[in-house]
Formats: sequence, C-alpha cells, structure tokens
Amino acid sequence: MRSVVNISLPLTMVKVVETTVKKQSYSSKSEFFRMLLRLWMEGQLKEELEESRSELKRGKGKLLKSLKNLR
Repeated sequence: MRSVVNISLPLTMVKVVETTVKKQSYSSKSEFFRMLLRLWMEGQLKEELEESRSELKRGKGKLLKSLKNLR
C-alpha cells in the first residue's frame, strides 16, 4: 500500500531536486526522495549497530545463543 506525502521546499531546493532527477536519471521526484529516505534509514541502522557493538565492548550487551532468547 502506498500513501502520498506532500512537502514544501524553497525554490532553490526544488531546482536542485529537478536538476538531480534529470541528470541522474531518476524516474521521478518521488523516486529521488525514496532513495534519500532509504539512505537515511541505512544510516540509522548503522548508528544502532555501532551503539550495540559499543555496548558489547563495554560488557553491557548480551550474546544470544538463539532467537528464542529474545523473548
């Protein structure tokens, strides 16, 4: 299922988006923004993984022997 999200941008940003969509062959502005959101989500996941690794190094993490231990 998809949902429409409208955003308001200053004209300078609109021009950057339009230029990037044309130059980098995105199929639409929506595809460009989906790519940006995916990159942001990957960055969030990376930060969470780095925090988990840091906790493990500090001895605050818990190693699981199986997925059953998550409960």
